[in-house]
Amino acid sequence: MAIDNWNASFQAWQRARDVVGGGVASGARLTSKPHPIFMKGGSGSRLVDIEDNSYIDYVLGWGPVIAGHAHPHIVEAVQRQVGLGATYGSGHAYEYLAAEKLLALIPGTEKLLWTNTGSEATQIALRLARAATGRHKVIKFVGNYHGWSDQFLVGYRPDAEGRLDGLGTPGQTPSVLDDVVLVPWGDLDALEQALGGAGSDIAAVFMDAVMSNSGVFTPPHGYFDGVRRLCDGAGAVFVLDEVLTGFRVALGGAAVRFSVDADLIVLAKAIGSGYPVAAVAGRAHLIDQVTRGVMHAGTYNGNPLVLAAVDATLDILAKPGVYERMDRLSAKLAAGVRDAFGAVDIPVTVNQVGALMHCLPGVSGGSRFPDYLASDYGIYDGVAVELLRRGIFVPVGGRLYLSTEHSEADIDETVAAYREALQVVASARA
Repeated sequence: MAIDNWNASFQAWQRARDVVGGGVASGARLTSKPHPIFMKGGSGSRLVDIEDNSYIDYVLGWGPVIAGHAHPHIVEAVQRQVGLGATYGSGHAYEYLAAEKLLALIPGTEKLLWTNTGSEATQIALRLARAATGRHKVIKFVGNYHGWSDQFLVGYRPDAEGRLDGLGTPGQTPSVLDDVVLVPWGDLDALEQALGGAGSDIAAVFMDAVMSNSGVFTPPHGYFDGVRRLCDGAGAVFVLDEVLTGFRVALGGAAVRFSVDADLIVLAKAIGSGYPVAAVAGRAHLIDQVTRGVMHAGTYNGNPLVLAAVDATLDILAKPGVYERMDRLSAKLAAGVRDAFGAVDIPVTVNQVGALMHCLPGVSGGSRFPDYLASDYGIYDGVAVELLRRGIFVPVGGRLYLSTEHSEADIDETVAAYREALQVVASARA
């Protein structure tokens, strides 16, 4: 039976607005259509809202919940730790047990630092790079997202004047523009020019492994090797941001899938399957700067509850066939969504890498960031609401995430829902 209203969620949102800014705990949720939906629980690939409506979930906490909701192995590990205390302000065994498992799965990484969010982890990586090089500037690529800190929220989305080289938010200090050099993603010539050869003031080159927030684009063949070569030539630290791709596109992340030789790798989201954890992994000489005065702090860093979840998550992901199955189901979903758009003659690009997808409505053959900006997300907003009516929960903006717990039946039901939803949207546009 179709879901025809979300009155309880709307009322909960109104109540939350009285005491929480915007009525949401993260600003991106304000863009949810028709309004933020309030959930009360989940299991496997499904979520249940406060009115007991059930949904196949492709939001997955905006990416982290790689092992599905309330996976028994993770629940058991965390519950066991809860009985021993939430945090100690001291060392514990999971700090090294989870680190050993994680590092063993990513070639070239020797040590790591634990933290809590991707935004914190990118700031740590930048500090390590600056300390190691004695330089201050950072190169980032237009359309890549490295968190919401002042240092990095530049060149991600156009500002009010449509510029991509301005500040990303009110309240951001303008001085960050002096330290950020923006380069088109995928253009090695532009990167070489920006680096300026040896002796430049570039401390680090930060890049998404896959342009995950802006279309799920992969770089040209040989690009990662080219970035490595140019960083070596200029004495800059190569930082690979795998907050979204880490352990979502392969066991070991994009660094394994694409054989990337980075100095530092930023990880978060999927490594804890929904628990708040992040890490910076990489060369020991860079990480060990924290033993020589480089500041790395955080009361909740390496919290035993979340590291118990990391340890258990990696057990699940390391089982044979897990990624092959997720790849196959993701490819099936991507093909079904393309066919559903094609059936109503709405152009679309559906890009998919592992258990990560992005729909670009109104664009055919999209492969670059300008194609993402040209997409018509007014179409997708309508589709998202119609999907919600049919028990399919998707993020705004066209992204979709899969978990180890999605099934063939889930994919079939979702593709059928896309076909119905697009028929409704296309009829309304006619």
